[in-house]
Amino acid sequence: MKKIAVLGIGNILLRDDGVGIHTINQLQKEEYFQNIELIDGGTCIFDLLDIFIKNDKVIVIDSLKGGHPFGTIYRVTPEDLPSYIKSNTSLHDVQLLDLLTDINRMGYNPEVIIIGVEPKEICFDLELSDEIREQIPKVIKEVKEELERA
Repeated sequence: MKKIAVLGIGNILLRDDGVGIHTINQLQKEEYFQNIELIDGGTCIFDLLDIFIKNDKVIVIDSLKGGHPFGTIYRVTPEDLPSYIKSNTSLHDVQLLDLLTDINRMGYNPEVIIIGVEPKEICFDLELSDEIREQIPKVIKEVKEELERA
């Protein structure tokens, strides 16, 4: 059986940037995810090296500015991510690519899938915008579908 982790990253102090963390908090309430490692990764991606080394598959949940309407849910691979990175992209998306490059150089090659949500607002606020909060059930559905592929 594959070792799988679901990793939420983002900053809960910056409204919709925290969608990954808010989703992890919701996943922890669901019995479906009891045997899956659920991780609140915060914003310091480089502290998460061991997550990518010890798991066969890592599903990352994060806000992702891909230029589509807010609330759009993306499923991308690390190879796809550079085409989404723009000058106003979150720093943790760039750090994630750097980290994956480093772990590949170390001889590890976990399957990584990024489920991104186009944010509506990135501003100082502890709550998600209503529109992004309404997307969490859809993000959870995407995570479950990804787990079924494992």
